[in-house]
Amino acid sequence: MVKKAPRRTAERILEVTLSLFNRFGEPNVSTTLISAELNISPGNLYYHYPAKDELINALFDRFERALNDLLGAGDDVRDVEDAWFFLHTLFELIWQYRFLYRDLNDLLSKNRRLETHFQSVLKNKTRAIKGLLDGMRRGGALQIDSRELDATATSMVVVLTYWLSFEYVRDPRNALEPSNAQAALLRGAQHVLNLLAPYLETSQRAHLLHLADAYNKDSK
Repeated sequence: MVKKAPRRTAERILEVTLSLFNRFGEPNVSTTLISAELNISPGNLYYHYPAKDELINALFDRFERALNDLLGAGDDVRDVEDAWFFLHTLFELIWQYRFLYRDLNDLLSKNRRLETHFQSVLKNKTRAIKGLLDGMRRGGALQIDSRELDATATSMVVVLTYWLSFEYVRDPRNALEPSNAQAALLRGAQHVLNLLAPYLETSQRAHLLHLADAYNKDSK
């Protein structure tokens, strides 16, 4: 039982650090603040994570594993309903680790490991979105020229990656507060899917508009 204590402490450190990073932004959270929030000594924190970058990397590893597990579901998307659910679930994961996206450029400029790994994240997102488009095309939900597929997938990934930054710029004081999460995620999923509107089969486009209306009404 004694051997499990360090692991429990390490997990608790990560949970509290994630909460602080999400709330205040990674650049504004010091290891001193983390240890104070945990009510442990700085030495205890350093025992588990000797540098702040190690905390960031450990949280990113968690995110990357969860993301890769989720992206595999993109191959099962066949219609607008599937795509809406997939994208909303993806945005929920991004929200859970929103500090990575809120402070993305700053993090990449300081952390070489994140710089290289986030390039893989973009490639995996793009691969998943291309799988989604191909599945919807095979399912008859959309018609898209193969020459337009790469550009459309890239545009969708750009919105996915920078949507929370856009929300933050619109309303820096409130956008990333938990009370605004649902509305922000719904807007993000809707705007990503709207990129497919010109290619959707008529009934699928009508269904997209119906979903957007229903969810917008619920979020008010």
